[in-house]
This record gives sequence, C-alpha cells and structure tokens, in this order.
Amino acid sequence: QVQLVEYGGGLVQAGGSLRLSCAASGRTYAMGWFRQAPRKEREFVAAISGSGGSTYYADSVKGRFTISRDNAKNTVYLQMNSLKPDDTAVYYCAATTSERSWYGFSSIRRYDYWGQGTQVFVSS
Repeated sequence: QVQLVEYGGGLVQAGGSLRLSCAASGRTYAMGWFRQAPRKEREFVAAISGSGGSTYYADSVKGRFTISRDNAKNTVYLQMNSLKPDDTAVYYCAATTSERSWYGFSSIRRYDYWGQGTQVFVSS
C-alpha cells in the first residue's frame, strides 16, 4: 500500500503560479496529476515515468505546467504557471507500483493509488 499526500493548492489570480507537491509513502513507478472541476469528469493533466525521463501533458496545459519528480524523496511536483480560471479544480495525485501497464500514462486506469485532492482556485 502506498499513501499519497498532496500539498500546495490555494487561491491565485489569473496569470499567477502555484506549485503542487505529492509525497508518496513508498517507491512508485509512473505518477500523474489529474483534476476534477465541479460537474465535470476527472481529467488527465500530466504524468511522469518512474525514472522521470518521460513526461506527458494534456494539450490544455502544455507550455504552462511542468511535472517533475525527486525519487530520493518519493515526491512528484506540478509547477503551474500562467494559470487561467479554467484551471480551477480539485487536483489529484496518482501513482502506480506496477512498472508496466496496458494503459497509457493519461489513463485513470493505469494508477492504483490516489491522493485526497487539493483545491486550486484561479480568480479572473
């Protein structure tokens, strides 16, 4: 069992920045960030491979968000710049302890463990 704890959500004005962190209680392979806005489905934001050598982004955040990880700390980060009101959502960290999967990095089904979520609110 792996526990994930997210940090860093909050209120920011449009154009501002936030950095989310997610600390895992053990070693993980792929990790990702997803978000869910009110009355919407949970959607993929970004993911990173176990080594950190490969990263993946939703089109809506490319060029604005950066995912990274520090395996010595079992922590993944999401640097969010140029935030927009449409980025307002609860952000969830996800992780898997399986090295391989039938599912792609952007699929919810790839991930076995989820954090409790952290709220990001971007005001216009």
